[in-house]
Amino acid sequence: MTADTPSGTEVPPPCPICGKPAAPAFRPFCSKRCADVDLQRWFSGRYAIPGRPEDAVADGEEPEA
Repeated sequence: MTADTPSGTEVPPPCPICGKPAAPAFRPFCSKRCADVDLQRWFSGRYAIPGRPEDAVADGEEPEA
């Protein structure tokens, strides 16, 4: 809590796409457009969650620890 923020009031983080204040209806985004931009980035593969290499597992070898 800072001196600028009244007690009990939470300031939402900015939209991760454009940086505008987040709207409660689209949180954490500011609008449906920014939410759709983020979804399209996931679908296109721009965002990816790294995983273990599948080559070693598929060949029946022991994965490296």
